[in-house]
Amino acid sequence: MYGMFAAITLEDFLASNISYWLRMTAGSEFVLLAAFLFAALIHAGLLLGLFSGLPVFYIWLERKVAGRIQDRLGPTRVGGGFGWLQTIADGIKLIQKEDLVPKDADNLVFRMAPYLATIASFAAFMVLPLSDGWVAVAAECGAFLILALMSLEVLGIILAGYSSGSKWALFGAMREAAQMVSYEIPMAICALIPLMIAGSLNFQVIGRLQSGGLWNWFIFHDPFTFLAFFCYFITATASVKRAPFDLAEAESELVAGFHTEYSGFRWSIFFLAEYSSMFAVSAVAVILFLGGWHDGLMVDSVIDNLRGTGSGLIEGFSLGSYTANVFGAAILIGKACMLVFVQIWVRWTLPRLRIDQVMTTCLKYLVPISCFLFVMAVLWPLVLATSFSRPVFAGRPLGEKSLPLGVPASAAVAAEQREAAR
Repeated sequence: MYGMFAAITLEDFLASNISYWLRMTAGSEFVLLAAFLFAALIHAGLLLGLFSGLPVFYIWLERKVAGRIQDRLGPTRVGGGFGWLQTIADGIKLIQKEDLVPKDADNLVFRMAPYLATIASFAAFMVLPLSDGWVAVAAECGAFLILALMSLEVLGIILAGYSSGSKWALFGAMREAAQMVSYEIPMAICALIPLMIAGSLNFQVIGRLQSGGLWNWFIFHDPFTFLAFFCYFITATASVKRAPFDLAEAESELVAGFHTEYSGFRWSIFFLAEYSSMFAVSAVAVILFLGGWHDGLMVDSVIDNLRGTGSGLIEGFSLGSYTANVFGAAILIGKACMLVFVQIWVRWTLPRLRIDQVMTTCLKYLVPISCFLFVMAVLWPLVLATSFSRPVFAGRPLGEKSLPLGVPASAAVAAEQREAAR
């Protein structure tokens, strides 16, 4: 009943143990509900650790990268010569600051807005797979859900600016809302290109289709997916309010934008949501274009052969499968961190755009470019099939690779399979 909401293996394991210790039937409603709740809590705890741990590293990385670009050293004192604990020290300082609410602010909405933005960013991690089978919610429409959940962050930003009782915060919120909503259009269109190629919205299927060598990554599928990756990355950078699109902190124009009136802990969790969203959009780019949890050097194929070996005392647990998943998660997180590093690098390299330039870039250039790339990516296999009698230049067509992975076959192929079975 509850298996569709959490990882099946963990829930089944908990259900079997709960039924054993409580001497109850494994299929009873109470056992299933208890197993579901425990599995949800475990997944939420793991995701919360990832959600809060990555920004700590990214803030430190941004300071070090900014220092190097500006010919400085960056953090060097707290936590050793590299300043590893500087972010932790700053977080402790922010928690101790007084939580101020402006006199003219809407008290309830003002306090609620940062959490709304953070929850929207955190919810995207639920359907984000870190490796083959390592996902909190194994949804068939995972790609649709993650794009929808990340777009909810704009509600928190609008409410933060509206409830502050400041015209500067309100103007900054309207700018950010216009920017985020506008750039989500070309970002979603670019994300549709690999989804259309894979024929699935399931991140697990999309990742498995890119297994093997580097040439199986969707970014190298055709010239239009190659360009779509860069278009997606540009629009994703703008959707998470990063430079040169970071108009929220255009000090010369709007002080600090929608969070001008915030201080202390509530101010810090806005940046927690921002840095976590940077990882989320980068991880989506990795899954859609850059091979997901596959390294492209065939090393992961060797490690995948360990799956099912080294079974221990825990039912459903395999040391080989765990090792393969840890390796895959390290590959995906490493790739996403490289893209986050590029976003940080760009921030301290390029000048900030004006609001009219930001909107012109989106509506006049990126939206038509993304639509063109989508249409050409649709026509590309048709042109190849007409000219060369096959939809790809080399290798197996994705349709043949997707059948063993559970992607629905066409009616004709299904009919042929039924005839062969007879």
